[in-house]
Amino acid sequence: MIFEYKTIAAPVEEVLLKEKGSKFIGYAFPVKNEAEAKKQLEILWEKHPKATHICYAYRIGLQGEIYRANDDGEPSGSAGLPIYNQLLANEITHVLLAVVRYYGGTKLGVSGLVKTYKESAKLTLDEAIMMVRALETTVRIQFQYHQQNTIFTVLNKVGAQIISFDAAESCVIQATLKMEQKESISEVLSEMLLVEYQFID
Repeated sequence: MIFEYKTIAAPVEEVLLKEKGSKFIGYAFPVKNEAEAKKQLEILWEKHPKATHICYAYRIGLQGEIYRANDDGEPSGSAGLPIYNQLLANEITHVLLAVVRYYGGTKLGVSGLVKTYKESAKLTLDEAIMMVRALETTVRIQFQYHQQNTIFTVLNKVGAQIISFDAAESCVIQATLKMEQKESISEVLSEMLLVEYQFID
């Protein structure tokens, strides 16, 4: 099973490329899902209300199962696909890559557009810091007050990060941990008395 994926560490914004009077401005954003990608596109349109086109591609999912390439009015296959191919070339996922175009008066032709959108997307990703991110899961554990030292020890062993800890009549803890640790922590918790747990992915 795959427990990690390659993505970009932070957004890259306003990478400028000029071609025959047209301006191509590249953006790349790390995104968790399609809703985030769409939100970023809305922000781009707000930022560039007079842009001729905002063409984009995104890949989401461990192996890029969710993907989209959009030409936004450019000739079919001349913008979205060359942008998408740069995501594939860099083997990255959970990324939205967009190119904002301001038309400069000279038509580039389909082959010219393909070349320029590809170049703009490539230049944008050249500015990005690539990183490998581990898949995470969240566990919710309910236990008795006297068991807290044991539970903390178990969580420390798997490098879990505690999000919340509520100690009322019984204790409830929420923590995030790497997906690859899910099985080992399950084995330990399932053998403990008076402990209930569930994973929230």
